[in-house]
Amino acid sequence: MKVAITIWGDRISPVFDASHTLLVAEIDKAEVVGTVFMPFNPQQPSLLAHALTGKDVSVLICGAVSAGPATLMEESGIKLIPFIAGKAAQVLEHYAKEPSDLRCFLMPGCGGK
Repeated sequence: MKVAITIWGDRISPVFDASHTLLVAEIDKAEVVGTVFMPFNPQQPSLLAHALTGKDVSVLICGAVSAGPATLMEESGIKLIPFIAGKAAQVLEHYAKEPSDLRCFLMPGCGGK
């Protein structure tokens, strides 16, 4: 499985539109087996959706995201996990082991911490 995370430095970008880099990770048997950084233009979410599906990315983890890009990702068959905060590596490691539960990484005010 491949997962993409919008990043800002070493953290998940708090806002989708502010990030210009994705961390794309391959997960196999609950372990991260490879990562690569990928630039993208958040103002062109349809191109991003196309690029992600072309790379067989099935999940996009991000911070706050507006309805337009969220809808495009979901219509492209990409599972969107929004409103996540924290260090990208920690979120990724947690997701590899517990893909159904990222509640501990929810942004403040989104039912988390």
